[in-house]
Amino acid sequence: MTDPGSEYSRRIKRASDAIRRGERRHELIANARLAVAAAMAACLWLSLGSGAISPAWLIAPAAAFLVLVVTHARVLGGHERFARARRFYERGLDRIGGRWAGSGPDGARFLDDHKYARDLDLFGRGSLFQLLSIARTEAGEDALAGWLLGPAPIAEVGARQAAVRELAGEIVFRETLASVAAEAHVGRTSALGQWAARSSVGLQRGAGIAFLVVGVLTSVMLMLAFVGRVPGSAAAAAIAVDVAVAWHWRRRVAEVIHGVDAASDDLAIFRELLEKVEGATFAAPWLARVRERLVVDGEPPSRRISRLETLVSLLNQTQHNPFVRVIATPLLADGQLAVAIDRWHAAHGGHLAGWLEAIGELEAVSSIATYAYEHPADPFPTVREHGALGALDALIWADGLAHPLLPDASAVRNDLRVGGAAPHVYLVSGSNMSGKSTLLRAVGVNVVLALAGAPVRATAMTLTPLAIGATLHVVDSLQEGYSRFYAEILRIGSIVELSRGRTPVLFLLDEILHGTNSYDRRIGAEAIVGALVAAGAIGLVTTHDLALAELVAALGPRAANVHFEDQLVDQHIVFDYRLRAGVVERSNALALMRAIGIDV
Repeated sequence: MTDPGSEYSRRIKRASDAIRRGERRHELIANARLAVAAAMAACLWLSLGSGAISPAWLIAPAAAFLVLVVTHARVLGGHERFARARRFYERGLDRIGGRWAGSGPDGARFLDDHKYARDLDLFGRGSLFQLLSIARTEAGEDALAGWLLGPAPIAEVGARQAAVRELAGEIVFRETLASVAAEAHVGRTSALGQWAARSSVGLQRGAGIAFLVVGVLTSVMLMLAFVGRVPGSAAAAAIAVDVAVAWHWRRRVAEVIHGVDAASDDLAIFRELLEKVEGATFAAPWLARVRERLVVDGEPPSRRISRLETLVSLLNQTQHNPFVRVIATPLLADGQLAVAIDRWHAAHGGHLAGWLEAIGELEAVSSIATYAYEHPADPFPTVREHGALGALDALIWADGLAHPLLPDASAVRNDLRVGGAAPHVYLVSGSNMSGKSTLLRAVGVNVVLALAGAPVRATAMTLTPLAIGATLHVVDSLQEGYSRFYAEILRIGSIVELSRGRTPVLFLLDEILHGTNSYDRRIGAEAIVGALVAAGAIGLVTTHDLALAELVAALGPRAANVHFEDQLVDQHIVFDYRLRAGVVERSNALALMRAIGIDV
């Protein structure tokens, strides 16, 4: 397999070469247009000014100028396409090189009081979403976020994995899908979906006939009056009828125009996405099913969207172009176009939500496929059903586990067996900055990836379906009037409640109950972890309080102690981030304080 970085570099060079050629053509055509325009001006002066030549001499330069305009537009369009392609591959190189944080959509709008989204850095700057997403529409972002926030059933995970494997090799398809619009624009398809979900205004067939007949007759009367063929009173009467018809249907026409206006900006990007998908063939059943959802009555949806796009474009001209407005007003063009748009909505609006959803899912799977292509060493995990022991058979076994958001070169890998025949809970002790919280996040993020259908940052991984609950990001709330400790026990309570559901829970409890005294912490932690394990949950608990190591004795073979440690080398604390069996034997808190100048 070609190295992703080398392939991206090759494609960047090819796009850059094409851009340079396009710039040279652009300059040549611009100069040619200037020369032809000068020739047209000369012919115009010689024919109309001095009469030295026939006006027919204008035909050739005018035709040449038109050809140059069309050719120039194509050159500019090609230049923009290659520029988008280059940006796509440059971002890919940034992701491979670990320079991606802060670039691209971060999904911050999905941050809420979720049971693990903030804890695992799923959204926001430097998040998993920002690493994965190449979506160009809100529908695509919504789909990807939904996959990260909710684990899929086993069958769906397997189907997505097959789709990801296929699209990982389709570099050009993924590039074109991610490069359909201007760099700064992300299609706000929610507005399009909201418009589709609205009821049709119901402009009757009679309205369309009235707009057409009255508009044409009024325009004809105005032209005849202008050339003196009919009296002005006849034109005035026609205008009065024209105004009356427009006034009668003004509210419904305005409702149609207002409704479609909010969604109009995204029709082009949506149509282009549809065209890319319609032109592709897929072998993976998941991809084929999504593509089949786009076809209704044998007609590609891009053609239907194209018709709507044309109507909306004409409507925008009548609304905003003053020259067109002069002609469009007596023709009642707004009304005629409103009728046509309302009819389109009545015929196809019911399908639009399904088309948006299908495109969004394809963008989501394309995002994961891009991640898979850029990380060829990351395997797809095995997701299996719970065994005969039911919920108590929940597990996550991983070899060479690392955090996906860390550069591969610097990430330290660890082996971990939780659940099944292995202990169901690990108490992780260790000094400050030794890697305890990172381990919890690495486990959680890899489970999120696995159950979304993505490859994982490990050498091998097997797991069962799991519902995640975590306390890595718990803060107090001045508005709600509760402390950090109270916020933590509220979160823990929700995780305990989650463990009573059908899907076994993976709990990731960081510095459990550290806001209270050691005695209460030990009793509370024993009760909480005991209840979770009894409910079939598996997980990891970190702590600085070595007294909590007694939890393992209370839970017996279902629990084990592991730890991270550090070494003091030449008055500097050195971490190796390796997970070891047993309880940590030393602390580095005093050494850290001395290192920053605190005399202790």
